[in-house]
Amino acid sequence: MKILKVFVVNIAILLMTGIVHATPSTQIWIPSTDVQAFKKTHLGIDTYIKAKSRNGMTEPTVTNVGLTAGISPFEKIQLEIGIDYRDTGGDHTYPILFNAKIGTPEGALFEGSPAIAIGGFDFGTKSDITDYNIIYGLVAKTVGKFGRFSAGYYTGNDDLLLDINGNEDKDGVLLSWDRTISEISDKLWAAVDYQGGKNSYGALSFGAAWKFAKNVGVIFGYDIYNESTYKPTATLQLDIDF
Repeated sequence: MKILKVFVVNIAILLMTGIVHATPSTQIWIPSTDVQAFKKTHLGIDTYIKAKSRNGMTEPTVTNVGLTAGISPFEKIQLEIGIDYRDTGGDHTYPILFNAKIGTPEGALFEGSPAIAIGGFDFGTKSDITDYNIIYGLVAKTVGKFGRFSAGYYTGNDDLLLDINGNEDKDGVLLSWDRTISEISDKLWAAVDYQGGKNSYGALSFGAAWKFAKNVGVIFGYDIYNESTYKPTATLQLDIDF
């Protein structure tokens, strides 16, 4: 079993280094407590490009195209569901993944209450190949002009969430800060986030976004993985709301 786990990890390194989430509403890398509004559909096109080679080898660019829709008519209890198509350097094996999230915005439960979200992502269609099945919980609070701070925890499939030695590494913390940089422009937003663990999801990410229109924005970011075997990625994310 240990040999099999090491084999799975090596395949992941070769084909899916810098794995892309089946994306719920996110910061740069981790989920956020934001939930799509009722009847709003979100198109996300996320590309992750390796910023460094590994042992002189060019690693594949990963692109994730997804739709996320808000389906709850209740203002205080919001719900979104999503489906994604992932391409890893032209590999289209089991490319469909699913995500969902339920949450409540800041101040919805009582005056001054934090935003709360519970959700899951990367629910794949092939057992022990793409079913990472990551479940998470998050709370977030905006602190005046300092921005919004989020904290939470995640866990997933212990057969796939492994370190590079094939040992189980299925959970970790989720942390983030984000803020609209209104001193420059209300169209400018910045964020830093962190996902714990030395599996293929563990990373420190940072970036900024610009709203080109009310419903169109682009994020420019950079991801540094906790496990140095996974080389950093530059990310470009196009977000369109309908």
